[in-house]
Amino acid sequence: MKKLKLLAAAASFAALTSAAMAGTIGFSSPNFDDNFQTVLRETAKSHAEKLGHSIQIEDAREDVGMQLSQIQNFIASGVDAIILAPVSAAATPQITKMAEAAGIPLIYVNRRPADLDKLGDKAAFVGSDETWSGTLEAFEICNQAAGTGKAVMLMGILSNEAAVTRSEDVREVLKLSMCKGIELIAEQEAKWQRTEANNVVANWLSSGKDFNIVFANNDEMALGALQALKAAGVNMDDVLVGGVDATADALASMKAGELDVTVFQNANGQATGAVDAAISAMEGNALPNWINIPFELVTPANVDKYMGNN
Repeated sequence: MKKLKLLAAAASFAALTSAAMAGTIGFSSPNFDDNFQTVLRETAKSHAEKLGHSIQIEDAREDVGMQLSQIQNFIASGVDAIILAPVSAAATPQITKMAEAAGIPLIYVNRRPADLDKLGDKAAFVGSDETWSGTLEAFEICNQAAGTGKAVMLMGILSNEAAVTRSEDVREVLKLSMCKGIELIAEQEAKWQRTEANNVVANWLSSGKDFNIVFANNDEMALGALQALKAAGVNMDDVLVGGVDATADALASMKAGELDVTVFQNANGQATGAVDAAISAMEGNALPNWINIPFELVTPANVDKYMGNN
């Protein structure tokens, strides 16, 4: 009987310990309508729940004020950790201070915070080095174009560090001697969105702009550009279009002979890495300020390797 009581007590203690370890993570997504961010948040949710934690996800709708309010609500509700892809890098120092004052672990994912070098032991950035994203895209398009052509560029929301960096990457690559025959004749913000990019490119075409290369800061905008080009009757063999993210839709477009270049940004790797970092910090472990998930170039030659990854 004593042995049975001891076993029952041990089982009860194990259950209590397991419940105590289970935590709640608040996740602020910048945009539910973005395909890459959708993969990111859904993978994070699945991974957290698989590990026994609950996750509360909110849509900031690319609104800084809304995201700040969500962070405040997470803190007020007593979440055990916060994960977010910031709407604006400029707001991250304030967010970092809010979480630090509350003693809550904070994980930035996908979009690099402005205060990366000042994050404490309970905060980290899980994401890729943006200096490689636009660089890989632009270098490969330059190579495929044999260093000549007229180009346009579709940029993400310019309050995002990724949009600024990827755009500058393209400009820097075009300064290389191998790309000196490529002229960048127009660039415009298209807010990461397929519809916005479609409208921008359609307007360029209707205004008589003559171009045969499209650099896009992400795949959604690249796909929007392709929609506009096809609607205008442009032969896909006569234009080069590149993006970043290697989303499922982008890879399907590449397999169909439309998209020419993308750069694999590992949404699943970033999401699981962010959740793992949050749990580690919840358990009292110190975090590095940056957990890097490398970019990888994707072309029609190796596209099959990436099918189903994002």
